[in-house]
Amino acid sequence: MKLDQFPPDIQPRLVPEPAGSYLYRCLGCASEHSIEKLLYTCPRCGSVLLIEDEGRERLKETPPALWRRIFDHRAMLTLAPLKGIYRYHELLGSVIPLDSVVYLGEGQTPVVEGEPVLRDWAGLPFYFKNDGQNPSASFKDRGMASAFSYLNFLIRHRGVRDVLAVCASTGDTSASAALYASYLSGKVKSAVLLPRGKVTPQQLGQPLGSGARVIEIPGVFDDCMKVVEYLAEHYPVALMNSKNAWRILGQESYSYEIAQAFDYDVKDLVVTVPVGNAGNVTAVLQGFMKLLELGIVTELPAVLAVQSEHANPVFLYYLEKDPRKRRYRPVTVRPSVAQAAMIGNPVSMPRVMRLVDRYRELAGEGAFRVVEVKEQEIMDAMLTANRHGHIACTQGGECLAGIRKARAEGMVASDRVGVLDATAHALKFAGFQEKYFTDGFEPEYEVIPREELRNRPLLVDSRPPPSGGGDEEYGAFVEKAARSVAEILELRGEN
Repeated sequence: MKLDQFPPDIQPRLVPEPAGSYLYRCLGCASEHSIEKLLYTCPRCGSVLLIEDEGRERLKETPPALWRRIFDHRAMLTLAPLKGIYRYHELLGSVIPLDSVVYLGEGQTPVVEGEPVLRDWAGLPFYFKNDGQNPSASFKDRGMASAFSYLNFLIRHRGVRDVLAVCASTGDTSASAALYASYLSGKVKSAVLLPRGKVTPQQLGQPLGSGARVIEIPGVFDDCMKVVEYLAEHYPVALMNSKNAWRILGQESYSYEIAQAFDYDVKDLVVTVPVGNAGNVTAVLQGFMKLLELGIVTELPAVLAVQSEHANPVFLYYLEKDPRKRRYRPVTVRPSVAQAAMIGNPVSMPRVMRLVDRYRELAGEGAFRVVEVKEQEIMDAMLTANRHGHIACTQGGECLAGIRKARAEGMVASDRVGVLDATAHALKFAGFQEKYFTDGFEPEYEVIPREELRNRPLLVDSRPPPSGGGDEEYGAFVEKAARSVAEILELRGEN
């Protein structure tokens, strides 16, 4: 829809101009730092950073109803920079001009309702938000769109040159970073560090296909992350992990899309996310609180964070009910099918601690909960979901298992509505499905296939005749094969 076809009063607000006064805010010492230089931790105390718009008071001059109209009308624009996460430009990175926005089709992913049988199995109505339908097939593209748009702004408008983007990854981050870097070829190069043998073949193929330098390190993600952090501290590289505050900023779009999908009425929702490196939890909390501050939503939804018992530092931290007694301790991870969540020391944990306290002050103690699930429950939930019309990944299975457990334990009421994060496409984790179907899981995964969820191809032992066979011979083959198929399918009677 063209701009001149919109109502006259809304036209001037649909294509935003750069505005705002952004800075890095340290969560440790509260110091402020300019965004003119890429920072990942505070130069004074080493703590992680969040990005703040010091000019955000101007946003309150726009009435909440008008904000809703702006975002809803922008959904009909054909202008590429506003098709994705920057539909919410004023909330995400309003200092970035639209000529610097990198849009590869990310954001605006569908919210798909769970069908009745699956809803009864979970114990409440729910929706999957299918972030596997992002361009690199994972939710990471939201943060990368933000981080690389800011890099592109520095290159186009601040004279930055020869950028090397680096990240540590369990698979999805590397795929996304490599994809966005390749779009800026000639301006940005990329390198990714992966834990050897801990990434699925599908995920390994993605950064290789995008031309990134792929470096494997024996160990787990946390080891790769330490190496990348050292590189960022000692060499001129652009860190693309969620320690990068621009990544967190872009991932806030997940909250904005949920609010818009539910007509800005989110009070009955339970937004369920896997923890991983805790960037997504951080972004979801911060995003909804921004909407509340501007009156775009009037109440906050509940947020349910889910961890596997094989990688559960956040669950263990909040297991202690008394805030004065809580002590955060990283854990040594064990193998998990939810590979993107197999992180024992989330870099965004300081952000989570700060934001959870604020969120609970605004919406009550029960507004944020953490639940722990077993590897068996994750796989069973993923396969059950996909047997009922979904494309859930293992992290989506983790969310479904989590909300089902939370519902069974009374943490979530039956009249609530779940919104579950399927963070990646199911095809990225086809190897785990294959292991389930063939009973091929290594003992350390602690997954025993349930026969009713297994599926295998069945062979019809009837071969076509050799090339050159006559119609009669070929017809005999078709009849024999068809009768075998009919027997397998338990078809009765003939027309």
